[in-house]
Amino acid sequence: MVKYKKAKEYVFLLKEGRGKMGSRKLSRFGVFCRKLRLENHELLYDMAIKLSVSSAFLSKVENGKGKPPEEWRDKLISMYQLTDKAIEELDAALYEANNRKSIDISNFSDDDKALMWSFARKLDSLDHNKIKKFLEE
Repeated sequence: MVKYKKAKEYVFLLKEGRGKMGSRKLSRFGVFCRKLRLENHELLYDMAIKLSVSSAFLSKVENGKGKPPEEWRDKLISMYQLTDKAIEELDAALYEANNRKSIDISNFSDDDKALMWSFARKLDSLDHNKIKKFLEE
């Protein structure tokens, strides 16, 4: 991860959706939380304490591997004194986090899991016309 000397530069990158954690992109909710932490000079641990959860759980939610609990909305609004615009951003991020689709692959064979992950990683770069044609077959 590239280290930025100024938090404002990193906040800009997060707003643009270019904030990454390792090689993994943060969810929209993760970007929102990271931006809040940077603006308030906090670590993930600090926010986790305020939300009464572990750092691991907050990280999991930020990376899209878990859903944020409903009560976090009111906690974040009051703890960080969010503006109306920030509340709109939060609501959009929460909506996206709570309405994403998931597939249980725990019973898939290792080969099927590998194929699925490979396909998912390359989905954005695939020709959409070829995908459409494939789906029609």
